Amino acid sequence: MNKVPALACVVALLISFWVGVLPVAAAPGLCVGPICGDEITRSAKHHFQLRMRLSDQLGHRERITVDCRNGSLSPAAGLVERGYAAAVARKACRLACEAPA
Repeated sequence: MNKVPALACVVALLISFWVGVLPVAAAPGLCVGPICGDEITRSAKHHFQLRMRLSDQLGHRERITVDCRNGSLSPAAGLVERGYAAAVARKACRLACEAPA
């Protein structure tokens, strides 16, 4: 009767080794249109601010700060198209429960 849990542990261990060997592709994070946001963190100083890294299909990357109270992006201009960047920011704010009332 003790062989079943031991066998399950061995199978789980083998699966974890097998999965660890395979190359892993990182998930893109939140995407809206051609823009994806990842590495989303909350500001330590202001709970209503989120920081995230944006990237587009052309290979442009930049880090932005989002004020979830009014949806403003800082910096206001950059390489990544701001319409889609604002949509990703709104989505991140909703998921972080910091959407404006």
